[in-house]
Amino acid sequence: MFLIDAAKSYETDKKIEGFSPQTLSAYNLQAKLLFNYFGNIKMIDITTQHLKGYLAESSNDLMPSSLSHRIRFIRSLFRWSHEEGIIEINPASKIKEPKIGKRIPKFLTEREIEFLRDACLSPMEKALFEFMFSTGCRIGEIVSLNRNSINWGNQSAIVRGKGDKEREVYFNIRCDIWLKKYLDIRNDRDPAIFVTERSPHRMSIAQMRYIIKRISNRAGINKTIHPHQLRHSYATHLLNKGAPLEVIQSLLGHEKSETTRIYAQLSGRLRQEFYRKYF
Repeated sequence: MFLIDAAKSYETDKKIEGFSPQTLSAYNLQAKLLFNYFGNIKMIDITTQHLKGYLAESSNDLMPSSLSHRIRFIRSLFRWSHEEGIIEINPASKIKEPKIGKRIPKFLTEREIEFLRDACLSPMEKALFEFMFSTGCRIGEIVSLNRNSINWGNQSAIVRGKGDKEREVYFNIRCDIWLKKYLDIRNDRDPAIFVTERSPHRMSIAQMRYIIKRISNRAGINKTIHPHQLRHSYATHLLNKGAPLEVIQSLLGHEKSETTRIYAQLSGRLRQEFYRKYF
């Protein structure tokens, strides 16, 4: 089987397995880069040395985290090809990811959150910002959210996270008020909870990121603000208020506790309180 055919079959299988559109899009990009480098070569003709040469060339232009993502895709593609009987030997089996030191997620202070809140002008901006911050949702989860996913009675929503897993998230009263105001002034019938300002249709991830950037520019915060920082800030806020890590893990939809545990390094104020209490 040729590389392009294997990549298409691989993507089809992952779609059936319930991988998100964002993940599939990222995989599709990696497959195109692989194709651009090797051409439409037969899968059985690709060796470990070929892959190492490709990755070595890529490493000149990529951050270690991006290189790791590329390696994970290659390992996944060739492991799948081996399991499907397309290749007898997996040339990617011994390729390792670069060692990356654990980075503490960047978060916003309560003061910065208030600056951003004040910089929201329209009901849409206020609703989007409050929903992002008070639920801690990933941007991809918010983009795919529909109106009928909201339970107004207990201020919650059902979102689809990684691996197509559903979970219930909660929002506060401030979010409840602005979300209702935003939906009340809308005249469209689009099922999406957030739509574009012109010719209303479901917002894309890029459009949502642009709105958060627009808000941060108005706020005058000397930081590059992106939606995932609001998720980090949500987790840090919960931790500072004394929420157990296992509760935060459940609310964030983390599969592994290790992913959540990194937030424990953020909570300087909480550590200081425990020090004063016990020392």
